[in-house]
Parts: sequence; C-alpha cells; structure tokens
Amino acid sequence: MSSRRSFSTEFKHETASLVLDQDYTVGQACQAVGVGPTAMRRWVEQLRAERSGHTPGRSAALT
Repeated sequence: MSSRRSFSTEFKHETASLVLDQDYTVGQACQAVGVGPTAMRRWVEQLRAERSGHTPGRSAALT
C-alpha cells in the first residue's frame, strides 16, 4: 500500500527556490531533498508563476 507524502508549503517553497535561485537542476534538487521530479517541476512552475503575479487556483500559494 502506498500513501502519498505531504509536504509543507514552506518546504515546497524552499525546494523550488533551489532551482530558481540557487542554480540547481531539477534532478540535483530532487536528489538533495528526496522528492520526485514530477512534484519538483510542479513546485518550480508554481513558484515561478506566483513570482510573476499569478495566484494558484487549486493549491495553496507558496509565497
């Protein structure tokens, strides 16, 4: 039985910041924090959108 892990908004923000602000690749950031690339890309895209003024529709804001 697999259960989905949940991550805090703060964790998602800090993790996405590795890619956007600290020049990590998605793969390097995934390896550093132990999450999968699908989640990582989603968080990076969400943070990028929020920084350009878009509010997420379905999930909690990271900023």
